[in-house]
Amino acid sequence: MTSRWMLEVEKVRPVHTTFHVMSLAVLNEDKDISDDYRAMLEKAWGPARVNIAVEQEFGSEKLAEFYTALGTRFHLRDEPRERATIEAALTECGLPTSLADRAETDQHDDLLRSSHHQGMDPVGDEVGTPVIHVDGVAFFGPVLSPAPKGEEAGKVFDGVRLLAGYSGFFELKRSRTVGPIFD
Repeated sequence: MTSRWMLEVEKVRPVHTTFHVMSLAVLNEDKDISDDYRAMLEKAWGPARVNIAVEQEFGSEKLAEFYTALGTRFHLRDEPRERATIEAALTECGLPTSLADRAETDQHDDLLRSSHHQGMDPVGDEVGTPVIHVDGVAFFGPVLSPAPKGEEAGKVFDGVRLLAGYSGFFELKRSRTVGPIFD
């Protein structure tokens, strides 16, 4: 949702979003989590590995395109988290389907971990995803549902930028009352 919001912000504010690969599997690999969640995270390694391959070989612009294509398939279309879905997203983005091979190997997991830590470490511990970096300040969040559109997206960004400008700001939080609303 946050990525969708930032793409909306780009339409109404002079900002550019650079996508960066993080991984819930890396974030939680040393944590005490339920067996069910750990099993779900095992399936997250493959797509994250392909995302890092896209970024490394084709750059952050193609990463944003692939992330969107894959996320649309997973979250909006509820397509299975399998190789065929990854290949379809790669094809949609004009990328070689051979990149899907990276899902099956840990050969480049050091790059994935490095990317993850570059994005996450500046936020500190005790956070998850999403994370954004604004004007040199890293934040957990904002968690939005649904993602604001148009000028409303810009106004939310203005608020985030305002908070980033205050060195004493650390956290805002409230309980969720709805699940993700994709539209």
